[in-house]
Amino acid sequence: MARIRLHNDDLGYETNCFVCEANNTSGLQIPFFHDTVRNLVTADFSLSAAYSGAPTMLHGGVSLAVLDEAMAWACIAIARQWAVTSETAAKFHRAVYVDAPHVVEAEIVERTDADIVTIGRIVNAKGAVRVESRATFTALGEAQLKHAVGETGDRVDDSMNLT
Repeated sequence: MARIRLHNDDLGYETNCFVCEANNTSGLQIPFFHDTVRNLVTADFSLSAAYSGAPTMLHGGVSLAVLDEAMAWACIAIARQWAVTSETAAKFHRAVYVDAPHVVEAEIVERTDADIVTIGRIVNAKGAVRVESRATFTALGEAQLKHAVGETGDRVDDSMNLT
């Protein structure tokens, strides 16, 4: 398996992402990777009770944030496109527990000029799916991207080095 670490700094934009930014001390600081063999975005994580909802269980909204981030990285790393979530749905099969190892995975399942459809899942150490999600992302055009991040950013394209 070839895993390439995904870094916000490599993309030419400053961010304070709650889920993935290593410098956001209030955030989750989850590192994401592009598995180029399986063509997935993955991340290993274990979150503390600071992010719980019910006792010993990760808050559902935090699980959704982790899934959304993985699927957004799939748009960047796999589809090579900046995009924003336009629709999402999730199914919670079982609880995601705090202080327990989990993996989030995301992949692209459909793509048009305007939309990217992704699926993501959180699995526990035994490989059991705990939560799965399907989301549609709206691809950002160059003008939308410049408006969102400012005029100095570079758009991700096939020549971008994401290592």
